[in-house]
Amino acid sequence: MRLYLIRHGVTDWNNEKRLQGKSDIPLNAFGELLAKETGEALRDIPFDLAYTSPLIRARRTAELVIGKRSVPILDDPRIEEIGLGIYEGLICKGEGSEIRDPNFFHFFHAPELYQPPEGGESFEELLQRTGSFLEELRKDPRLEHKTILISTHGATLCALLCHIKELPLRKFWDEGVHKNCAVTVVDVTNEGYEILEEGNTYYKEEVKPW
Repeated sequence: MRLYLIRHGVTDWNNEKRLQGKSDIPLNAFGELLAKETGEALRDIPFDLAYTSPLIRARRTAELVIGKRSVPILDDPRIEEIGLGIYEGLICKGEGSEIRDPNFFHFFHAPELYQPPEGGESFEELLQRTGSFLEELRKDPRLEHKTILISTHGATLCALLCHIKELPLRKFWDEGVHKNCAVTVVDVTNEGYEILEEGNTYYKEEVKPW
């Protein structure tokens, strides 16, 4: 099995440094352009199916990457973004930060100490559901020789890579969040995972990491 993991395209909330979490924010025009250009670069990849977070920014990215190819696109809530509860929609970086609780910033700098806000989700919960998703794919004999697109989110993609690399929680962010529409390619066997490419972008435009 070969997996193509992609982070969704840019949204207005990405540009504004707002926490998105499970809020269903659409791609903006630039985000759609990045997804289309990535799809063009991957036009010769023989995808058999795609899994996507049900959130519209991830699903639309999958649709644009797949393009006119007849490929099933399946929603799976286990690869939604981490829930950030009452802080979703707030600016979280820079001088304009709207979050006053200093403990929240363990989210970025000490994930092993992070306690989610009201209505939010812990890293442990995120890792549990993403791990379940990956293991289900790996153990399904029907998928053994398939090529699969997985369209997801920044933190969720980090969680998937934590499983693949067998990283502890304290190293969750060590290699950074992939840029929007960056692609990682992973081969999956009964023995485990092998990363062939990581965080590659296929567009010319400048996108700042976040």
